[in-house]
Amino acid sequence: MITARRRHLALPALTVLFAAVSCSPSEDVAVPSPEGAAARYCKALHEELPQTVDGLKRATAEPVSDFTAMWGDPAVKLRCGVPKPDVLTHGSEHYNPYADAAEVNGVRWLFEKQDDGYRFTTVLRKAYVEVTVPGKYAPEVNALTDLARAVKKTVPVGV
Repeated sequence: MITARRRHLALPALTVLFAAVSCSPSEDVAVPSPEGAAARYCKALHEELPQTVDGLKRATAEPVSDFTAMWGDPAVKLRCGVPKPDVLTHGSEHYNPYADAAEVNGVRWLFEKQDDGYRFTTVLRKAYVEVTVPGKYAPEVNALTDLARAVKKTVPVGV
């Protein structure tokens, strides 16, 4: 009878522990692998990122990396040191970073519509910073206003 009682008490404890772990605000984010100066810029950016973006609290990206960050649930995801976006490499003779991107608080971003939201990628900077914003947070561009100061401070203009 003591054994049965212990099992009975242990099950709710495990259920509570599992619920706490499964509800934690972490999510898988593909980690880029920048090298050299781009990696240094991204690490500096990581240190300057705000605790809130568009009113969303910072969460933990999995795996933990100096090249990723996220806020909210569903997550606004930032990845620094990503490769040059395909739209900039394929057909680059037609790409104009001034016409095909918009400036938000001093940072120029390429806008790409996704199935649910937008992907924004910095252009004309020494490292590419990508921010994916779910449609739930429309207008999605609002998230960029909170990130611009950190990007301007840590990722120099240039190509």
